[in-house]
Amino acid sequence: MGLDGRVALVTGAAKGIGFAVADRLARDGARVMLVDIDAGLAAASAKKLAGAGLEAESAGADVSKLADVRAVVAKTIGRFGQLDIAVNNAGILRATRLEEVTPEEWDLVLAVNLRSMFLVSQQAIPHLKKSAAPRIINMSSNSGRMGGFESSVSYAASKGGVIALTYALAGQLAKFKITVNAICPGTTDTDILKGYSAEARERLKTRVPLGRLGLPEDIAAAAAYLASGESGFVTGLMLDVNGGMWFG
Repeated sequence: MGLDGRVALVTGAAKGIGFAVADRLARDGARVMLVDIDAGLAAASAKKLAGAGLEAESAGADVSKLADVRAVVAKTIGRFGQLDIAVNNAGILRATRLEEVTPEEWDLVLAVNLRSMFLVSQQAIPHLKKSAAPRIINMSSNSGRMGGFESSVSYAASKGGVIALTYALAGQLAKFKITVNAICPGTTDTDILKGYSAEARERLKTRVPLGRLGLPEDIAAAAAYLASGESGFVTGLMLDVNGGMWFG
């Protein structure tokens, strides 16, 4: 997609969708900062990209905390001198039954899945304003569209919030030529599904008209488009990548 000379920060990038996005953006020419709460795994993932001849750095952070977010944005600027693309991917999933969701679970999921996206976007804005092609890409979910099938209400609420946040940011940042879009993946085959039973996974698979679960690379391809110059006139978009589970 032609990202030469641009710098991307990707949260939740140590594995799964986040790593697939970081890998794709790097292969398209971007210099990438991989951010994850697991600093060791993030470092190993960045080393893997570097071993493939790509330019990547890593940082450990809890992106639900303002001090950590400020630190990783500062590290990105210190390392690469600029920031052009912020990909808010960090997230956690719970499959807790409605009656068993605790206030603690609710607060944790909303903090990681929603507050982090606000914080990263807010701290990135001063640097994105200096970019010739600034992008914010948020990772929502099919659950944010229609409530989900197996996920906890905390997860569905957080991902619905991401959609509303994306609309709000897109409207307020358009005057700075910063585009803000979200990807809404359907069920994707990553480690995040380990909390699901085999029966639940099969139920999810049968709900996909295209007959398979999504792959991290499917989501990464969507992120590559939204990060590219090809999407310069696209903002406030919810890009559904779900195999036909929800048509919008």
